[in-house]
Amino acid sequence: MSYVIEAEDISLSLGKKQILDQISFRVGEGEIFGLLGPSGAGKTTLIKLLTGQLKQDAGYARLLGRDTGGLGAAEHSQIGVMMDDLGLYERLSVYDNLAFYADIYHISRGKIEELLESVGLYEARRRAVSKLSKGMKNRLSLARALMREGKILFLDEPTSGLDPVTTRQMHEILAGLKKKGVTIFLTTHNMYEAASLCVRVALLNEGKIIEQGRPGEICRKYNDLNLLRVTLKSGEEVLLKNSPASALRMREYLEQDAIWAIHSTEPTLESVFIELTGKEWI
Repeated sequence: MSYVIEAEDISLSLGKKQILDQISFRVGEGEIFGLLGPSGAGKTTLIKLLTGQLKQDAGYARLLGRDTGGLGAAEHSQIGVMMDDLGLYERLSVYDNLAFYADIYHISRGKIEELLESVGLYEARRRAVSKLSKGMKNRLSLARALMREGKILFLDEPTSGLDPVTTRQMHEILAGLKKKGVTIFLTTHNMYEAASLCVRVALLNEGKIIEQGRPGEICRKYNDLNLLRVTLKSGEEVLLKNSPASALRMREYLEQDAIWAIHSTEPTLESVFIELTGKEWI
């Protein structure tokens, strides 16, 4: 596999605080890679490092085969970045926001309307950004990141705060980009989003990657978390291992006609995170 993003033992401190601690991973060409972690885990910092905005203290990072500390115009032209602060000009229209960046990037303004159509904002092209919903602003920020038609797209929490319908629309756009061969580096704290979109994921906690791989493989690895949630007619809930060892107790409940409902709780990325860190997902 051809790797377009590579990180090996990256560490970074800001002052006395360790932000990233020996981070290692690789992202293949045309892959959606998910970096999962709660707020403050170091996700945004890592994107800034991978795009050359910060320099690590130790280890190395490469983008398109080049050290991220020395990215040039050729590499930057292949990168699109959507950060969580959006960076849009509220008083300008949707169209004029993209026109402003088109001029900076020396890109033809002729691409703007097609780009707005692709993210569902064509009808709102003359509307001021201050009048847009959160979801529309996110899609505009994504459109700006797509202007260069680069090989790699960095998305920092692209669906944060969006309603389910808008989130689904964003997912459809990202799936379409993947089909076109765009490599997407996605940070998120939405476990469902990561499991449904990403080829591989890494779980980040307090600056360390605690697990990584394909979502399904990670969940199967921790199959010991596969539990049965038994709700009794008394209202009590009982968690039992989904194994032959629980057969006797289940039989007793059945003989007593004590069961109201039974649900399986297969391992999820969230339950794996909680198991490994001892902390609730936030």
